[in-house]
Formats: sequence, C-alpha cells, structure tokens
Amino acid sequence: MGEDASSYPPIEPIKFDLIVVGTGLPKSVIAATASANGKTVLHLDPNSSYGSHYASLFLHDLSNFLNSHPAPPPSTSSNGHDFTPVPLAPRPLYSHVATSSFVPEILDDEHSRKFNIDLCGPRYIDFKSIDSSFVCDASGRLTNVPDSRAAIFKDKSLGLTEKNQLMRFFKLVQQHLGGGENENERISEQDLESPFVEILTKLRLPLKIKSIILYAIAMADYDQDNVELCENVLKTKDGIDRLALYNSSVGRFPNALGAFLYPIYGHGELPQAFCRRAAVKGCIHVLRMPMIALLMDKCTGHYKGVRLSSGQDLFSHQLILDPFSVVPLPLISSPTDSPRENRQILGLEDEKWKVARGICITRSSLRPDTSNFLVVTSIQALHIGSDLAVCPSGMFVLYFCTLCHDANQGIKSLNAAMDSLLTLPKSSHSESSTTVHSEKSAEVKPAVLWKALYIQELTMDQFESINSTAMPDGNFNYNNILDAALKLFQKMYPDEELFPETVSPENPEDDNEFSVES
Repeated sequence: MGEDASSYPPIEPIKFDLIVVGTGLPKSVIAATASANGKTVLHLDPNSSYGSHYASLFLHDLSNFLNSHPAPPPSTSSNGHDFTPVPLAPRPLYSHVATSSFVPEILDDEHSRKFNIDLCGPRYIDFKSIDSSFVCDASGRLTNVPDSRAAIFKDKSLGLTEKNQLMRFFKLVQQHLGGGENENERISEQDLESPFVEILTKLRLPLKIKSIILYAIAMADYDQDNVELCENVLKTKDGIDRLALYNSSVGRFPNALGAFLYPIYGHGELPQAFCRRAAVKGCIHVLRMPMIALLMDKCTGHYKGVRLSSGQDLFSHQLILDPFSVVPLPLISSPTDSPRENRQILGLEDEKWKVARGICITRSSLRPDTSNFLVVTSIQALHIGSDLAVCPSGMFVLYFCTLCHDANQGIKSLNAAMDSLLTLPKSSHSESSTTVHSEKSAEVKPAVLWKALYIQELTMDQFESINSTAMPDGNFNYNNILDAALKLFQKMYPDEELFPETVSPENPEDDNEFSVES
C-alpha cells in the first residue's frame, strides 16, 4: 500500500448489492455488467493500480508484485454487533520467482518505466495485429503458419503435396460447418467425440501439417500426440470449433491481417476499460484498500459484509473475493458445486494444475522482418515489439507459458523453450552482445538481456454468497476466463441480462444534463 488506509475518509454508502475485491479482468467484467443492471457495486483493490493479477506493470513493479507476500490480517473484534468478524488467511499465489538481469541498467528507474509487462502473459484501448504465427521445430527453425487459402499457396516452406493435404482438410472442415447433406462432406459423430489428433492421423496428414493445425491454429496443449498421457485431450468437435473461430478472426479487425490482436500498452488496459464502464454506471472504485475480515451473522452464520483495513465495516448481499484470500475452513463446510463446474469451463479437472510463466527481453527479433508473432515450440511463446508500447524502441518482449503439475518441471520446460529460441549470456559471451550464432544452424539467436521465471497457482472458490473468480489460465486468449466470469454472474443474478442495452433518453435536452458525484 502506498499510504495508510486508516487515513482514508469513510466510504458512503455502507450497504451495497455487490462488493468486489480485486480489479482483474473477470472481476471488472462482472462489476461492469452488475452496474449496468442497476446494482450498487463497490470495487476494492489493495494495490495502487488497476488490473490485479491481469495488470501490465513496469519492470521493477513486476518484480515487487511477484515477490510480495500478503501479510496476515490484524486481530478483530465484534464490538457488541450482531456479526462476528472472521479474519481471512493469506494465500501465496506466486512461487519459484527468479529474475536475472544481464544488463543492469535495464532495471534502473528510467528504463524500468519504459516497459509495460503483462503479469498474466498474453491476452483508451486500441489494438494491433499479431503479424504472423510460427511453429518451431527441434532445431530451432521457425516455420510459417498459413492462415488463408492464398497464404497456403504462397508459402514456400510447404511442398505441393503438403499444400494439397492442408487444403483438403480445410475444405472438409468448411463442408462440415456448412452442414453438408452428403455423409462424405461431414465428420461423423463418432469422430467428433474422438481426440482431434486421431482424426488428423486418420486423414493421413503428415507431422508438420498436424503440428500447424493442432498447436498453431487450434492452440492445443503440446502433449496431444500422446493421448494416453495427455491429461487435457482436445476433442475433434472442440478442435473444429477452434478452427472456425480462427478462420472467422482472420482480417476481422481493421488493418489487421491475422487472427490475433494485442492491446497497445499491454493487457492491463482491458480491466481498466471495464472499470471505466462500471464507473459510468455508478460503481465506486477504491484502490490501496485491503479487506481484512468477513462479517458473519452470529445467529445464522451467513455472510453479511466485510471489514476494511481502515477499520470500516461495509455490508453487501454478494461478495467476490481476491484469490489472495482464503475463506476460513469453518465457513466452507458445505460448498456449492460451482468450483468444479468452473474448473470444467477452464478445462482443468485436476486442481493440482499450475501455470509456469517466463518473460525474456532482447534487443533483436527472432525474425528480422517481423516484430509481433506467435511461436509454437515445446510450449507457446508470444513475441512482442515496441510498436505495441510494451517496451522501449529497439527491444522485444517474449512471453512463455505452460501448464504443469510440478513447479520444477514447469521451470524446466520454460528453460528448454527459451534455450531453443534464445541464448543466455555466459562467461564465453559478452554481456553487451545482442545476438549469438546457434551451433545447430546458421541462424542468429537473440541474446537475453533480462528474464523472469515464476509459477502461478490456479485457484477458484465459491461458497454461498462468497465467490472468487479464476486466476489467469495457461491460454493466450480470454475465452475460458470470460466464460467462467459470465457464468458466475448469471449464477449470482439469474434474472439479469448481460450488459443490457442503454436506452436513449426520449428528451434530447437530457443529453446536456450532467451529474457530478464525489
């Protein structure tokens, strides 16, 4: 906290329909749609900026956030009220944090503030296109991913046979989605329920083409080829849906030729956009204000409100907690079925999953002619340049992420992926070097100036009127995260509409009237 919360003036009113703790993307979306439905919403965040676990941070602030540990809450008393304050236990969400700076001046205050690093990895708001996608083979060579009929024919890395195979597959998918009457124009129901990798093998697609379809277009986990060991097998019907989404996304945004977009100034701008939307509809936002206790009814044991670090007690019908806080065990003797349902939406049946994340900064691009592109190697990586305002001119940021059960294995996978694409300065290399020649190929591999590795926990809870949204998952999109958030909103408010349309005033003179609130 930047200042003592006890110096804050009291928050008014003290009763709300919904209190939300944390300004991450799913919470901000829920706060915005609840406010749009006329709910009174208080949105708190213990941090000094918006975004929470979805923030874009300066380089120095990123290190501080990852290494911060929530302090245990102070003791509380009921002071004769009809409720009992129950302190919340802190929960560490980041571990195995390791940062390395090979050019110390990057971390000084002047340079650090020129970066906007996404804490959760890739996801006035404006967008630019991700220029290309590549598949990285074992030797570190990048192969372009064609995303249209014209791109397939122009791609010089594909042979004529491979081009025909890819075109026939996309034609089959197009006919299936179009509801062809001929059985040969549709994928059978049995095949739709089978693993996607099996239908690709059944169609006799070569390994190179399978890799492009599975990992660069359908964005599947990298272990799909071993169905017996893969714990999150992508079904054919889901793979077809992902291909359809990818195809419909190509060229959809103005001046963007590809299927992927990236927000200028980083993904932290997205939560802020929804916070502004909520504020327009009356939501109250308070930063630097931790919540230290739940207020539970002495007679029924049901949730009534929260106690802030300022000492003020506030009340609400519903609460969405930050994952940093753990609800005490006596309060969760009869949890709802929502946590498991939400985990199914996220595609995570096993609660032991973690996300291993890595960030590297370089002075040269993996592709001299391209700044912003997706790389599919042993794990997924996103390469971003300075034209997206995430780093100084002449520098590049690479994000890596993968799901893992074991933190050490996750870190090992990150290092392996980094080693296949980049070179870390060693005693035999000059620290000022920006590129290093690979021993396996004639291509030049960029040298790393700064890197960070860390493990992020995946958590989600819901107990009666107390809810929690999901932590960022291992994907480079927000589809699953937003699906879970909107489902939670509909569970909390089943009769309300998601972002109802605003009705224009009948009297145009009303447009000139303004309401100023403190």
